[in-house]
Amino acid sequence: MEPGSPKATQKRVSIEQLKPGMFIHDLGADWMSHGFLRSRFTLKDEEQIDKIRECGIRELYIDVSRGLDVQDAPTRAEYERMIESDLHKVVATAPPRKVSLKEEMVRAREIQARTRTVVKSMMQDVRMGASISLDTFEPLVEQMTESILRNSGALISLGQLKDVDDYTFQHCVSVSTLMIALCRQLGLDADATREAGLGALLHDVGKMKTPLEVLNKPGKFTDEEFAIMKRHPEDGHAMLVDTPGIGEVPLLITLHHHERIDGSGYPHKLAAQTIPYSAQMAAIVDVYDAISSDRCYHKGMPPPEAVRKIFEWSKFHFNLELVQAFVRCIGIYPVGALVRLESERLAVVTQQNEANLVQPVVRAFFDTKAKRPLFPETVDLGKSLGHGGGDRIISHEDPAAWGVNLMAHMA
Repeated sequence: MEPGSPKATQKRVSIEQLKPGMFIHDLGADWMSHGFLRSRFTLKDEEQIDKIRECGIRELYIDVSRGLDVQDAPTRAEYERMIESDLHKVVATAPPRKVSLKEEMVRAREIQARTRTVVKSMMQDVRMGASISLDTFEPLVEQMTESILRNSGALISLGQLKDVDDYTFQHCVSVSTLMIALCRQLGLDADATREAGLGALLHDVGKMKTPLEVLNKPGKFTDEEFAIMKRHPEDGHAMLVDTPGIGEVPLLITLHHHERIDGSGYPHKLAAQTIPYSAQMAAIVDVYDAISSDRCYHKGMPPPEAVRKIFEWSKFHFNLELVQAFVRCIGIYPVGALVRLESERLAVVTQQNEANLVQPVVRAFFDTKAKRPLFPETVDLGKSLGHGGGDRIISHEDPAAWGVNLMAHMA
């Protein structure tokens, strides 16, 4: 790392090390966990530090080139190398696939489109005062589960495609998809998976009680708006509790998916094992999808970076064992991620390698040195040169920076 590079001047510090005069570069939390209008600013007083602490933030990044230093704190580059090392220790094997990604993608697109339409219609009806009928949703959860069992990469990768205007509805579908995949990774039975998937599909129904000017605000919330937004778990629970046939798990997920292991979440500031297990699972998949999605005021991070953030935040906010299971479920480089290979080619991850999640199967399509498209080539990074492999991932990339339509290279 060059001394003048940005990551060399950014350091990871604890809340106890913060002092007025330091420059906050990254609060180290998802945007829904704090009410700050900006994520980069100079600390002016102890009151700001107390506000950061109240948000449940325990560690964050400062930029020592723009404020006070902490001599013994690790640089961002050093800390990220440690996270990367720990991640590689977590992954082992992936669940087996029954069909190819190309084959499942056709069915997955139909399932996703149908589910998004139903969820959008339901939520719009709820906003107008209608009640919820589970008969509409349970068959959809069954279809999503069957797709995940055939090849989880199809629905998961499609979840990365969202329209900014319909984010809330599409987010619910993506979170349900990820929840079902996590249930599969954990070996939960069909009934438990169905209940968890249904709970994830309904987890944000309370946002239909949130005023549209707050829900769709194209910018950071004020403290008052943030307080209104944080009511949605209790609003959703109140809407669902009298729904005929609703089980305990969907109710718990709806009410507690914003609780955090260290007690910093909401609405009840539950901690550790007082948080229902299903809600601990939902917290992980909910934040992962939120931080990897584009919003009108929030640029989503690439899936591999989101995986690393979730793992990093598990130190305080999430159940580490569940996070490890989630990483094994979707991989360090999830299906649909854009990566750069040692051969200087860009490639999209098309499936996890069942023997080694660090070496997925990718589809190489662009030469970064010559800056020209290549005839697409499938490369199994788990195999040696001459046997369909002979390359390795050196970094993950932002598709927006390259102007790449990843889905065009998936099947």
